[in-house]
Amino acid sequence: MSSTPLQIVILAAGQGKRMRSSLPKVLQPLGGQPLIRHVLAVSDAVLREAGSAARPVLVYGHGGDQLQAALADADCRWSHQASQRGTGDAVAAALPHIEPAGRVLVLCGDVPLLRAATLRTLLHAPQDALAILTAMLDDPTGYGRILRDAHGEVRAIVEQRDATAEQLALQEVNTGTLLIPAERLAGWLGRLTADNAQGELYLTDIVAMAVADGVPVVGIPAAGEAEIMGINDRAQLACCERELQRRQARRLLQEGVTLRDPERLDVRGDVSVGRDVEIDVNVILEGRVELGDGVRVGAHCILRDAIVEAGARIEPFSLVDGARVGPGAVVGPYARLRPGTELAADVHVGNFVEVKNSRLAPGAKANHLSYLGDADIGARVNVGAGTITCNYDGANKHRTTIGDDAFIGSNSSLVAPVSIGAGATIGAGSVISREAPAGGLTLTRAPQKSIPGWQRPRKKPAQ
Repeated sequence: MSSTPLQIVILAAGQGKRMRSSLPKVLQPLGGQPLIRHVLAVSDAVLREAGSAARPVLVYGHGGDQLQAALADADCRWSHQASQRGTGDAVAAALPHIEPAGRVLVLCGDVPLLRAATLRTLLHAPQDALAILTAMLDDPTGYGRILRDAHGEVRAIVEQRDATAEQLALQEVNTGTLLIPAERLAGWLGRLTADNAQGELYLTDIVAMAVADGVPVVGIPAAGEAEIMGINDRAQLACCERELQRRQARRLLQEGVTLRDPERLDVRGDVSVGRDVEIDVNVILEGRVELGDGVRVGAHCILRDAIVEAGARIEPFSLVDGARVGPGAVVGPYARLRPGTELAADVHVGNFVEVKNSRLAPGAKANHLSYLGDADIGARVNVGAGTITCNYDGANKHRTTIGDDAFIGSNSSLVAPVSIGAGATIGAGSVISREAPAGGLTLTRAPQKSIPGWQRPRKKPAQ
């Protein structure tokens, strides 16, 4: 790859009217991230590989405030396209940031599936050439067509609205990704006119200018149709989402994960996996997810910003959100772990148990129908069905502490702040609001009594 400086311009000024959304088009979500994040990621990768210190220039227009807020942490330069007069006008808006040396790679902010490997191939074009990423499409509708001469040399690009019937029959299209000699760019842009069907300044008109100026023009085909898909409406967004998910599934399969059905998995973030991981159908992985060796994730689970250590099982229909699951632990089915939850080794959290901002020590169990919030639960504690920690007094949260080997009887309410001593037993149905001493039995039951001969009330006969 060349040592000549590389600069990147990303076109992201479009409104996306066909999305029928208050969000700018490039902020529509794909795989859990805005479209533009995918383009910025591949841009950064290419600049890094090329050894270029230049930050990408992002050309914005509609929804600029939203875009800048969403990308506040992005390492890019901003250029405003005040009025959307075509792609040539958009690149011209970036000129104040472009050095007239090296090459300029133009990317579209609504083409999110381009691979760095494909752009790497484009960068291998001759240094003095204008290079175009092209594609052969069965249905080229909507794309500009590549015009070649009898020798197969690229001579021009004609946009669909300006094409003749013969030109519309061509299947080789312009993908919108161009690599342009920087020293030529300003001159070519200055010669653009809006003498076309849309009354716009087409960036693609520089191809004919390059040919006229004796600059080599090369068309380099993309590896596949999927990665050059542009997004203009919800249907195209859905198609891109499925393709992205297929890529994610293939990557996990290559890393040794068993996917029960690769078509029924959604990855909306970054996932790292150990050996012999198994994932059942309709699982959603969001944010940063780490799955250790031998982890099994049951059907219909959602894992968000979660760490699941070796040998743990997440049973079906469970939500693990901002939590850490220790080695050998079992969660679910139908369990919910909320942010701040830490389960140590061999913990069991069963069906319809919710845990929030709590730590469960090794071997602790809460197998049925409980809420454990803001609690520190010791080793080998058994929490009976229906138990809750009453952690909120209407204004503040308070913690509950349960010592090792305690036994909490079913249907108990632990009113925080409160401590249960090691080895303590809480009788079923108790409301505990003061310290329960270690090793003893604590309960708060009213005496049971039976009333002989008592009769239930009966309805009065209708009048």
